[in-house]
Amino acid sequence: MKLFKYIALLTVVAFTLQSCNLLSAAGVTSQGQPTKKVEGTLTSTTANSEVNVDHSQWTKLLQQYVDKKGMVNYKGFQKDEKQLDAYLDMLAAKDPNNDWSVQELLAFYINLYNAQTVKLIVENYPTKSIKDLDGPWTKGRARVDGRELSLGGIENGILRKMNEPRIHFAINCASISCPKLLDEAYTAAKINEQLDQVTKEFINSDNNDIKENEAQLSSIFTFYPNDWKVNGKVNITGYINQYSKQKLNPNATLTYKNYDWGLNEQ
Repeated sequence: MKLFKYIALLTVVAFTLQSCNLLSAAGVTSQGQPTKKVEGTLTSTTANSEVNVDHSQWTKLLQQYVDKKGMVNYKGFQKDEKQLDAYLDMLAAKDPNNDWSVQELLAFYINLYNAQTVKLIVENYPTKSIKDLDGPWTKGRARVDGRELSLGGIENGILRKMNEPRIHFAINCASISCPKLLDEAYTAAKINEQLDQVTKEFINSDNNDIKENEAQLSSIFTFYPNDWKVNGKVNITGYINQYSKQKLNPNATLTYKNYDWGLNEQ
């Protein structure tokens, strides 16, 4: 009887651990990673963090293999895969914690997401779409201090919990309709300006057709319907108006474009 209870207990523990891993992969939990929230207006600074991560390796690769339109030379990344691996190894050795500033954490996880996405494509190149790959967002692949985080976990379990919706225009899913891959690494010293830049560029790009009384918007705005807040309330039109050159009327008709998951290859 005791043996039966012991086996039952082990089964429950194993199921619980498996469930936690699945939840993390799906992006429900942060898998133990810190998720500081941006309070008020984000500022760019390196002065308030115990650690300042050097992302210059990533910047060097991006400037070599990403053009101004955000299109990627994956063949080039293949040739320099050892340098990409060296950068990912450096990130893997870090231990993000609450002594890191929110600026450092944002830059770290955005760069980790983008570099691991490039690595995923390089490992499976040639491919027509990231969606053709096995579990691109649910499998643990991003190493951080002995853990393996999924891309979905980084996005949904960490970045989206940091109260900074501009991250949606910074992380790149290797697809045509994604916000472009910036040709430099995100850093705490420039994070606010960089997030502003990519948000303005995306909203005013041909990913969106914005007129005064109607707009065809990127499907990104439907993927995360509760993230677009103004003064604490969901307001897609108001959020867009903060960055759009063409302002929308509050009751403008909104429709959404089909998403092109084709590879963002040069």
